[in-house]
Amino acid sequence: MAEFSGRTGEVLERLNRLYPALIDLSLGRLEALLAKLGHPEEKLPPVIHVAGTNGKGSTCATLRAIGEAAGWRVHVMTSPHLVDVTERFRIAGTLVSEAELVSTLEEIERVNAGAPITVFEVLTAAGFLLFSRHPAELAIIEVGLGGRCDATNVLRHPAACIVTSVSMDHEAFLGNTLEAIAAEKAGIFKPGVPAVTGAQPDAVRRVLEAEARKAGAPLACRGDAWQVAPAAPEALAGADSAAPEGGLIFTDSQGTLTLPAPALVGPWQMENAGLAVAALRVSGLDVPEAGWQGVGRVSWPARMQRLHGHLAARLPAGWELWLDGGHNPGAGHALAQELQKWGDEPLHLLVGMKQTKDATGFLSPVLPCATTLWAISEPTQHLALPVDAIVEASAGKAQVGPTLVRALDALAAQSDGRPARVLICGSLYLAGVALTQDGWTPGA
Repeated sequence: MAEFSGRTGEVLERLNRLYPALIDLSLGRLEALLAKLGHPEEKLPPVIHVAGTNGKGSTCATLRAIGEAAGWRVHVMTSPHLVDVTERFRIAGTLVSEAELVSTLEEIERVNAGAPITVFEVLTAAGFLLFSRHPAELAIIEVGLGGRCDATNVLRHPAACIVTSVSMDHEAFLGNTLEAIAAEKAGIFKPGVPAVTGAQPDAVRRVLEAEARKAGAPLACRGDAWQVAPAAPEALAGADSAAPEGGLIFTDSQGTLTLPAPALVGPWQMENAGLAVAALRVSGLDVPEAGWQGVGRVSWPARMQRLHGHLAARLPAGWELWLDGGHNPGAGHALAQELQKWGDEPLHLLVGMKQTKDATGFLSPVLPCATTLWAISEPTQHLALPVDAIVEASAGKAQVGPTLVRALDALAAQSDGRPARVLICGSLYLAGVALTQDGWTPGA
């Protein structure tokens, strides 16, 4: 339970003893608990349910930004958290307070009465209970792992479902082929509930289409039912003055939208923005015109985020410090697309990974972009992969940090006065450590 702390962690530690399996994909335990709680999952505002391998968090953040730009109160449940468990629950625009979360968890503990239950199932129940007690116009629910047997899949009637980019990850639980993983993600499809997906490998798309037909869910795929592309300068003429240069054009059967450029950095964010817009368009929800401007106002930590705090201050003047939590081969390939644009300055990668992740698969596409590579394993980093394993995965190219501060100080000492960039990457758990050390606070 190293990833939980404070009063919340004390309650979760007690509950963890009831069923200490780290992951057990099934729905029965949670369904029984929710029945005892009066089925809060059936008392939510319209829900957008989001599954996928990469891009779930950014897509959820974009959905939230659009909803809030529309003037809606928006609930959001995501995982994992970076620094504090309260980050998982945003209630009508504000992170849940520790006091309300602790009270809710203690209520669940009493009602559960010692029955076996996993911590993620408890947290999912807490989200549903919290959201059912606060009015809102939209709820965004991110899948924890997979889809078909994920705890969030007790939702029976979402307004729409999204499957973001699908790639290899969590093979021990989801299967060791793209087709198997795609089938698990598609498990969130429901009869009559519209679903959307973006650009996918052919094998993934075939599975998603087959699973959608089987479930009776209309599936809108990018390229067929909807498209998003960079806007030509003339297309932006007359658009909302808030739309920055380099906006997007979104097109579907309902017409064309001119959107701001995504606020989040990275070429993959165009896809995530398109997924969010497509899902809201098929959901039947009436999004005011002002809502679409939210695409340009998204904030989501540890997704190509520029740091300006204590860690950044250790670097020489003119250097930039960036942070990204991508941690699997698909994320590595996406990250490499952005890093290829950074060839104007030296790039130093500080990489720390979780023990269960494919370090070689993540590192292979980004290695050619790096001037130097540093293996990181922070003492407080949950299930950190040892530095020697990262060095091995890099074919011996990585130097040993082994901590962020020591690696940054070593880089500063080696500086020749020219500008450079540093990117901390490889793990959301490492990202949480970096944000803490940099002075970031949840909700900031």
